[in-house]
Amino acid sequence: MTSIESAVGQRYARVAGILLLLSIVFGSWGEAYVPSKLIVSGDAAATAQRILASPFMFRTGFAAYLIEAACDVTLALVFYVLLRPVDRHIALLSAFLGIVATVTYAFAECFYFAPSLLLSGADYLKTFTPEQLNSLALLSMKFFERIAGIFLGFYGLATMLRGYLIYRSGYLPRTLGILLGIGGAAFVVQNFAIVLAPAYASGLLLVLMVPAGIAMMVWLLVKGLNAEKWQVAAARSDMLQT
Repeated sequence: MTSIESAVGQRYARVAGILLLLSIVFGSWGEAYVPSKLIVSGDAAATAQRILASPFMFRTGFAAYLIEAACDVTLALVFYVLLRPVDRHIALLSAFLGIVATVTYAFAECFYFAPSLLLSGADYLKTFTPEQLNSLALLSMKFFERIAGIFLGFYGLATMLRGYLIYRSGYLPRTLGILLGIGGAAFVVQNFAIVLAPAYASGLLLVLMVPAGIAMMVWLLVKGLNAEKWQVAAARSDMLQT
């Protein structure tokens, strides 16, 4: 195995670490912080007032998601390359599920951005009263939250499969695989709770993904993977496919 071949796996690992860092930073801003500052549950007037009072923050929340989405789509490819030597088909399935999750959340973000039109004061909106527009803006944000909850199931399944492949890989720590499996399972459970029993859905489940994401990011940035074992596994996988 040449030094160039050994560097390929490490390069992908470092790229994955950087993308995870960007995804965590921009996702925390766009998916968690900004909505929590703008949405007042059950109070349409207050929600509209906050959006109109902080238009730049509102728009940065959407912009942050665009960056995160680009990172997540790229991560689907990078993780496929990293984990394909373990099981090509499962790695491909996890990539597809990751992309479906990103597309689902992108659909939810359309509802997040809609209040910028509803509260714009445009002439074609004068047939609605201010109270009606405020209610529509809050309803749109509620749609955003609910559809975003559906994304959790796809992302959780993708994460569980990645955790399984990492656990089996031999060139990444099994602990990372276990943490990803737990975090992914929590997302899936939260998804089913939102759909089947909303009263019991708790954001506390989502916290279980935090240790997995941070640990994976730090490990890939600092340690990367065992390049020699990755290359051997990749060569063996290629031989089996021929």
